[in-house]
Formats: sequence, structure tokens, C-alpha cells
Amino acid sequence: MPDWFIVVVKSLSLLAVLFAFTKLLGAKQLSQLNVFEYITGIVLGGIVAIHTIDPGGNIVYAFIAMFIWFIVPYGVEYISLKSKAFRDFTEGKSTVFIQDGKIMEDNLKKEGYSTDDLLEKLRDNNIFLASDVEFAVLEPSGSLSVLPKRENRPLTAKDLGLKLAPQKEPQTVIMDGNVLHEPLANLNLNMNWLETELEKMDVSLENVFLGQADTNGQLYVDLYDDMIAVPQPSEVPLLLATLKKCQADLEMFALATQNENSKAMYERNSKKMQQAIDMVSPYMS
Repeated sequence: MPDWFIVVVKSLSLLAVLFAFTKLLGAKQLSQLNVFEYITGIVLGGIVAIHTIDPGGNIVYAFIAMFIWFIVPYGVEYISLKSKAFRDFTEGKSTVFIQDGKIMEDNLKKEGYSTDDLLEKLRDNNIFLASDVEFAVLEPSGSLSVLPKRENRPLTAKDLGLKLAPQKEPQTVIMDGNVLHEPLANLNLNMNWLETELEKMDVSLENVFLGQADTNGQLYVDLYDDMIAVPQPSEVPLLLATLKKCQADLEMFALATQNENSKAMYERNSKKMQQAIDMVSPYMS
């Protein structure tokens, strides 16, 4: 059997095993690696590389070595889920860098961080003054989690005492000119709705590169032809504007009429319309 053929077969076989082991170790192996997982990844790749380029090597030995370097990290991960002490040992613990607005110099030195390193990490979090930070902690992954002081945090609806309606995540309903039926169903929409919305925009399905719908049932599209201008959805703003106009008209009618019964009716319905506007406004924001 030619050496090149042996190399091809061993490469494909070991690649398949490496892919399977990586999937079994979980997505964490592909994102934030601790020291143990980092070493495991390097060794597994090295085993595959060494046995791939050596046609005379016994592939069984490669499978045995890979299995050992798979089962040990797998066991470590399993034990880590059961024991916090073991997890702290293998993955490390978080280290507080700033507490109550004060920099913990001893913790910086313990982790080998200089003042410049800390400031760089803060800038990564869009913070340029250390005095703006209430609390900052270095995670085992190496990222810095930062809690700004309350006066430096963006205002939220909760801060303003506003109650907003629950909102589902937007769904991609068209991709590369093809309709995705499952995301449509997730928003309780159907093909008739989609075709109607595309007709309103005077756009054909085949010309849509990407189409997304939000929780209010508004469709946003990007076309293959970038020279074509697509109008932005306006149903919700128009509906809210129509309701407000009706309420204003009722108030105007109440002021214009001399009939007391009619005036009372207009004022009563104007208040009801305002209540309706107050109820639906959170769903239209």
C-alpha cells in the first residue's frame, strides 16, 4: 500500500476521532479554555499531527493516546461539576481587582497585573476612569467583569419607573432568498403575512438577501440589489399616531359642541381612548 494512501487514511481517521472527542468535551472547549483544557487541546492536536505524517506508525497507538487524553479531561470536567473545590483547583477562582471603588493592589500583584494592564482591561469595557468603577473582578477565563458606579450606568426603563411589554427575540424569516418556516411559526406568522408584507414593499422574495421580523410583526429586509431603497416598517408608528389623533379629535369635538350631552359623551370617550393609548403604548415602543 503506498505511503501517501496510508497518510490520507490515517489523517481522515484521526481527524474524525479528534472531531468526535472535541464535540464530546463540549462547546466550552472551543470558547473559554482553562489551563487544563488548553494543554489537552494542544496534546490531542500533536498526537494527530505526529501519527498522520508517519506512515509506519501504528494507528492503534494513536487511538489509545487520544482516548487517554480524552477520558482524563472528560473525567475532570465531570468531577468539576460535582465539586466546587475541585473546580476551583482546575479552573481557578475569580480575583477582585476593584472593590467599593478602591483598587486592590495586592490582588493585582498576585495575578501579575500592572496598573497599565488594569487600565487596558477597563478600556476594553469602555471605561476610561478607574474612579468610575464600583467593582471589578478578573474571571478565571482572563476577562474582566466591571460594575460601574451607579451614577455612571446608563438609565434603564426600571430606573424611570416604566413598565415595558415582554419582547421575543427577532427571527430571521428569509435567508438567501429562501423562506425559513420555523422562525415564522415562532412569531405566529405565516406565508400569507410574509407575501403581503413583501407586496407592500414592492419587493420579490428572490431579491431578498436577508429578512427579519420582530415581535410586533414588522418585517425588515436587505436586498441583493443595494441600489434599491426599501422603506422602513411604519405600521406601528402609524397605528399609535392614529389613536392619538382620534383622542385629540374627541377633545376638540367636546370643546366645539354646545350640547351638554354630546360634550359629556365626547369627554367620556376621549378619556377611554387615552386609557387605551396608555395600555398599548408599551407594546408599540
